[in-house]
Amino acid sequence: MSNQLRFPLKVDTSRKIIHIDMDAFYASVEERDNPELVGHPLVIAKHPRDTGGKGVVTTANYEARKYGIHSAMSAQKAYELCPKANFVQGNRSHYAEISKEIHKIFHEYTDMIEPLSLDEAYLDVTENKKNIKSAIKIARMIQLEIWQKLHLTCSAGVSYNKFLAKLASDFEKPKGMTLIMPEQAVDFLKKLPIEDFHGVGKKTVPKMHELGIFVGADLYEKSEMELIQNFGKMGYSLYRKVRGIHDSPVEPHRDRKSVGRESTYGKPLVTEEAVIMQLRELAADVEKALSRVQLHGKTVVLKVRDRDYETFTRRVTLPDYVDDQETLFFHAKQIWDSFDLLERGIRLLGITVTNLDSKSYELIKLPLWEKEKEL
Repeated sequence: MSNQLRFPLKVDTSRKIIHIDMDAFYASVEERDNPELVGHPLVIAKHPRDTGGKGVVTTANYEARKYGIHSAMSAQKAYELCPKANFVQGNRSHYAEISKEIHKIFHEYTDMIEPLSLDEAYLDVTENKKNIKSAIKIARMIQLEIWQKLHLTCSAGVSYNKFLAKLASDFEKPKGMTLIMPEQAVDFLKKLPIEDFHGVGKKTVPKMHELGIFVGADLYEKSEMELIQNFGKMGYSLYRKVRGIHDSPVEPHRDRKSVGRESTYGKPLVTEEAVIMQLRELAADVEKALSRVQLHGKTVVLKVRDRDYETFTRRVTLPDYVDDQETLFFHAKQIWDSFDLLERGIRLLGITVTNLDSKSYELIKLPLWEKEKEL
């Protein structure tokens, strides 16, 4: 199958994007405020002995990570890996106030800021308030100012689009600074494990491996049509990303109207078991997405598309907020049961939560079933 397109792809290298990612943010704040914690494994979670083994890790410092502890791990597992670790419940309102101070620093340089969470954001510094041409220089100035004013460290990635800038900030942590120039992008991406490409999750990796895709170089060799046939909309995106193309602009913060996930199936789903399995997976993905942006909502929407590409949506509005996998699945399944579409073959399923509001900080619950170059 030809790997050539009728029209050549265009790489927009005109922008200068910085991705700032605070280093183990919550844990670093606790260490800063409580110096006796420095140098010891620290886990941001209620101690499992106080919760009956429930609860999960919000984050952990780098000392704790040496033991294999990571965010979203159960607190009980973290304790088993490192019984001597310090467990601190955390205080999200305090972290949010510090995040505001970090953003004040960002705004000294640009108002083109897209927050991803309390501890990371994209900055477009193509045009900036300091009239500085070098994005690397601006990133270093931001790192220094955050340290001097707040005594916290961050890592920075600099490139010509958001996708590459985020990869760059993850490349060297903590206190890292990585620049990916346009002429370096494809070589950098070809060496990247496929798991590190945004959008390639745990469910997708096995299928990638079945197709012989283990690193970016393998992905690069696949045709656009083959990737679309196997991965749908994500295949279209990955074909471009591995070529250094990602034109999504930095979008200053706007109130989100919805959080959702959907999956497209090349081979239509024709059994109830297959639909139920996909609804469970989608509910899990939406739970993670809501957690990342610290939102919950009262309206659950199910989207269904049949093999003839006819699309149906229904919704239910609840008296209480929802943000967990089991509740999302329960209501999505109830909506599914109100349809009579299985014989049509299902090509797409999607779960979305609307009517959103911010969550007050609380530990994430386990599922109910477990309780110098210018750029």
